[in-house]
Amino acid sequence: MDPTVLGTRLASSLIAPLVRKLFLREPAEAGAGLVDKPVRLSSLVSFRGEKRNLTEKDVHHLAARLVRAAVESPGEPPFPPDEETAVTDALARTLLALGELGMDNVQAVRLGHTELARQLRQHAPAPAGLSTDAALFLESVTEWACVHILDFFTQRSTFVARTLVEQTRGQSELIAKVDELITRNPRQDARYSAFERRYLQYIAERHSDVTIYGIDLRDCPDRWPLEVAYLSLEATATEPVPDGFGEAPAHTTVQLPAEHAFDRGHDRVLLRGDAGSGKTTLIQWLAVTAARAGDRIPFVLPLRTLVRADALPDPEHFLSAVGCPLPAPEFWAERVLSKARRGLVLVDGLDEIPTADRHRTRDWLTALIRAYPGNRWLLTSRPTAVRPNWLASEGFCELLLTPMGRADVSTFVRRWHTAAAAPDLEAPLLDALHTKPDLGRLATNPLMCGLICALHRERRGYLPTGRKELYDSALSMLLARRDRERGMGASDGIELGEEAQLELLQRLAYALTLSGRTEMEQSAAQGLLERNLPTVATAAGQGDATAVFRHLLLRSGLLRQPAEGVVDFVHRTFQDYLGARYAIEEGHIDVLASKADDPQWEDVIRMAIAHARSKERAHLLEQLLAHDTPRLTLLALACLEHATALDPVVRAKVEARASALIPPRTKQAAQELAEAGPLVLELLPAPEGLTDDEALGVAVTASMLATDGSLAVLKRFRDHPSLEVRRHLVGAWHRFDLAEYASEVLAHLDPGDLSMRATQPAQLRALDRIGVPWADLLLRGAYEATRLLRVTGPGTTTHLTLQRNPLLTDLSPLLTLESLRYLQLDDCPGITDLSPLADSHLTELHLRQLFRAPGLPGLGSLRTLRSLGIGQPLQSGTLTDALPSQAPLEQLFLSGGATRTTGLRGLSGWSSLQTLGLGSILPEPTAADWAEVSALPALDTLVLHRTLLPQTAAMPTLPTVRTLRVTGMDGTESLTELASRLPGVTSVSLQIRTHYTKADYGRLFPDAEVLLDRR
Repeated sequence: MDPTVLGTRLASSLIAPLVRKLFLREPAEAGAGLVDKPVRLSSLVSFRGEKRNLTEKDVHHLAARLVRAAVESPGEPPFPPDEETAVTDALARTLLALGELGMDNVQAVRLGHTELARQLRQHAPAPAGLSTDAALFLESVTEWACVHILDFFTQRSTFVARTLVEQTRGQSELIAKVDELITRNPRQDARYSAFERRYLQYIAERHSDVTIYGIDLRDCPDRWPLEVAYLSLEATATEPVPDGFGEAPAHTTVQLPAEHAFDRGHDRVLLRGDAGSGKTTLIQWLAVTAARAGDRIPFVLPLRTLVRADALPDPEHFLSAVGCPLPAPEFWAERVLSKARRGLVLVDGLDEIPTADRHRTRDWLTALIRAYPGNRWLLTSRPTAVRPNWLASEGFCELLLTPMGRADVSTFVRRWHTAAAAPDLEAPLLDALHTKPDLGRLATNPLMCGLICALHRERRGYLPTGRKELYDSALSMLLARRDRERGMGASDGIELGEEAQLELLQRLAYALTLSGRTEMEQSAAQGLLERNLPTVATAAGQGDATAVFRHLLLRSGLLRQPAEGVVDFVHRTFQDYLGARYAIEEGHIDVLASKADDPQWEDVIRMAIAHARSKERAHLLEQLLAHDTPRLTLLALACLEHATALDPVVRAKVEARASALIPPRTKQAAQELAEAGPLVLELLPAPEGLTDDEALGVAVTASMLATDGSLAVLKRFRDHPSLEVRRHLVGAWHRFDLAEYASEVLAHLDPGDLSMRATQPAQLRALDRIGVPWADLLLRGAYEATRLLRVTGPGTTTHLTLQRNPLLTDLSPLLTLESLRYLQLDDCPGITDLSPLADSHLTELHLRQLFRAPGLPGLGSLRTLRSLGIGQPLQSGTLTDALPSQAPLEQLFLSGGATRTTGLRGLSGWSSLQTLGLGSILPEPTAADWAEVSALPALDTLVLHRTLLPQTAAMPTLPTVRTLRVTGMDGTESLTELASRLPGVTSVSLQIRTHYTKADYGRLFPDAEVLLDRR
């Protein structure tokens, strides 16, 4: 390998002084003449002989400095970080081999640096286990060191200069050329690193401000710093709940801050949120955060901009496609995504592009993900723009931005009034939001909150009610009163009234809506204005289409230029509102009805109902009902909110049709019903007279809407006899203000048969306040035992799960829970001894990642256990050494490397064992292990993870097994061998997520009932 490759990392000014330390200094009396005999290398090195001034440890230190300097140089690391110590040791051994060479310095120079390096490697112990990159680096650094070793020899006065003057000159020229190469042509990695620093700074600055529309009044800023404007909103996801054994028996709704979308092990996220919910601001936050941290390289890709091109961009054109002015080095993006795998690809606005473009967007995104695995991907969309699980096949987790809660609204209002320098209006607005239901219903996202704040200030405390009135007022403020309040005249020679601006803007909005887009070319917008100017008399005489367009762009506050030559509305909501206004004015009722199947038109149709006259509303609603689909029936129901005046017959017809959907009788029907919006809450019935399924459907619908009105509905079901209904009330807690929900709902539930999960400190505080002891409790987080006991009861709590608790060090306090029968401890590293549980009445114990020290001290003393699960290595010779040999175990579950050292030796000692579970991350069972299994006289149930199926060929026949469960299957496994070993099986449960049917496996188990679990 050419040493100049490494030379670009280590210049002469660094490596030469380090190499010279390997040799003794030349004696002062040495002259410039020739010596009679050659000088052996072994007499020159400074770590051998009587005159040594460098120890072998010092040589290791020098090697470490060389390696560290290479690693810390700009660009990607030359080898994996965990190999640095091994590479340093190998380099030190190679340099120490200088003392083993029998040649003299003249011979060494004649060899040249490449051959000298080979000789050193031959005399040094061969490095073992190095990766390819590390081995190549070691070869390069050895040759580069040899260049400087030979240069050092040629500079000594004792060197025979005359016979080697040409070679000496050659060595000097090589070093000079390498140093010149470093100065004039930095290596490709250096150019990449320099650009990366510049690009990350650009991203951090480009997205550091947020526009909050409506704040740009007189003497007020129209942009906020991102740190001030960003409001951490909650997102929800439905995820499986693992049982610690490789299967997912249930799903739960998980809530997390939206900016932590990637924190649950998901690298691909589809984030859904309503208009104005903060999706784009979240993308800015993720981009800026990543840019400042430097761990990920963010690419912000607004789809409305990308789809204007004939083809969506490949990584090399990501920056140019979004107008980034920085010229990237060739293949930089390719290296970021393919080699470094540090990309954070943020694709914004799936709902803002036509339906046809969504298909090619999906193909484009799928191709990118498959070509560049290991990166992070986030895609945003309105909730109904694409079907559920639209990208589930590509591993995308779906998150839904939840509406702002009361605390979020209060935080936003305080920040808004601080930025607007209007502290005196803050308290009155908060009071109005909390006391006026109609107004509070509107304040569900940052956009609407910003408009409400601006209008409240603009109107000196007066607030409109209803969505249409709110937008009418906002448009009036933006189009007419803003410039007048600022004292601005017709600075560009054009002065358009509010109505004239609306006439022109709504035509632009409708043209965009019809095309299914949110952006249009500036030339197209000017052409549209040119055709429509003659119809707007007050505008026609003030300038041509170009001048009027520029006026609207600069002065209306509703248009913007996201890129050169492109125009769009500042927010999609304004486009929908104005497009609906124009459609009604032009009588396009049939067009609206024909577009009702497109979710992108939902808000347009709602606003059209608000703009329409009574007969037009009736006609449009009749057309929606004519489709006779649940979604459009619910859309018609949602439109009633905006129908101020409507034929009572039509209203009754809509409500009657909706009554078939209310109450919902399934969870899916409840979710569809919730999409109709908060108006549904007024139609949800009380629990009296409902079946259990209907009561559950009502509770699901109300909890998904998560408003103050929802809380009023849910309170009616606190005493419902259905366990499923009450379980749902517990599970919906995270959607509401934690303290309020705990006091209004949870405190009134019978806790005896309910499972409570508290996974954040605020939840535990809320439970502590209401003082209800729960029978089944999961607590996650760092809490001391005395704190935990405040939410349990000695005679109530039977099941307790503690997760991720480093503060729990003593299990003795749990002995006060006399009714406790089930205990699960996950990742509680402070526990060092299980023996305090010997005096408990536990019958079931599950342990995972409990101790950092090996083994499970004290486990053997627990004699009352009937069920035991172990998810970590046991570190013993046999199972009887590690597990409670005197316990009457009936169920035993082993996973997570539990049998790494024990195997299944000693298993047959538990003659009472009826269920045996062997999970993932276990070594292959040997014939002796299977013999232990076959010796269990009462074994009835066998649970196996799919990774153990290839080893079932060694399994003996187990005639007593009646029940078989296989977890984690992907459909490629063969069960033939397993079926032949279980002749008496009567029940088979297979956890599998493929298209296989019961018949496919029924042939293997003809006498058994086969259940396919696809959860």
